[in-house]
Amino acid sequence: MGHYWTDPLTDSRWSDLVARHPSASIFHTTGWLEALRRTYGFVPALLTTSPEDRPLVNGIVLCRVMSRLTGRRLVSLPFSDHCRPLVDDPADLAALLETLVRTREDEGWKYVEIRSLDDPAEKGGRAAGFAPCRVYHFHVLDLGPSLDELAAGMHRDCVVRKIRRAERDGLRVEAGRSVALLRQFYGMQLKTRRRLRLPPQPFAWFRNLAECLGEQMTVRVASLKGRAVAGIITIAHRDTMVYKYGCSDQDFNRHGGNQLLLWLAVREAKTRGLRQLDLGRTDFGHKGLLDFKERWGGRRSTCAYQRYPDSKANPTPGRPLRYGSAILALLPNTPLSIIGNIFYRHFA
Repeated sequence: MGHYWTDPLTDSRWSDLVARHPSASIFHTTGWLEALRRTYGFVPALLTTSPEDRPLVNGIVLCRVMSRLTGRRLVSLPFSDHCRPLVDDPADLAALLETLVRTREDEGWKYVEIRSLDDPAEKGGRAAGFAPCRVYHFHVLDLGPSLDELAAGMHRDCVVRKIRRAERDGLRVEAGRSVALLRQFYGMQLKTRRRLRLPPQPFAWFRNLAECLGEQMTVRVASLKGRAVAGIITIAHRDTMVYKYGCSDQDFNRHGGNQLLLWLAVREAKTRGLRQLDLGRTDFGHKGLLDFKERWGGRRSTCAYQRYPDSKANPTPGRPLRYGSAILALLPNTPLSIIGNIFYRHFA
């Protein structure tokens, strides 16, 4: 069985496969890949069993992450909650994973990592030597029930009453993708990341996502008396809306801004006939975010990222990063942003 490398950004067959494959997500799209390339310089590559002159029947999309600090590695995909191999035949998957193993050894990559919601090894690739390296919680909210039924499944005090409080307090919501709206969001993102003692992703990342994803991405910002108090970013793809980023001004959390914004996203998704809200992965140690998602009635599962070579005997639960945490909590916006600009190019 042959294998072929191609560029998913220029090979139109990849977009065709993403459009029709049932396991494809927003993270497989050329818009997401282009935003990664523009922001971080990660070079995308596609591995398939389909020759150039044939329609594309499968593929594993990866990024080449090259860092002098953390090493050279192949990741599918950086900053993506999940990115399943779009391969239906177990024999094809086994062959492609084995090719990745050989590529890693021939080209001297530190490791290859597959960020799938399921275990690709169980579908034909265990002999290739991939093994779980990190495990996360994962939540999905089924949008099939009516809005009233969805609301009944949400936490009465922490969600429903918060939404009513936000409406009663007169929070105003603006939605779009303008640079001005992104800057409002980013200002609160800096506050949130500082509070969590984590570096923020670059502003350029959010700007590039807006430019590359277009109408698929929506920024929602809630304001109280002209002051931005909460923000979320959602991304729609086919029948799924993804809740990707959220932030707030902690001094105003009692007004329920985040709850209102996510509820409006749910209502919009229902109006558009979408089937599910992807609430994303959650680090095992991030209790606040885990509680927030649990209270919306999402179905919890686990996802285990796979890596070759296996670097640990047992998979490690994903935990919030704590690099230089005490310093990050004290930094002003400008140096905090600079650290984020540098950090994420190496820790993808």
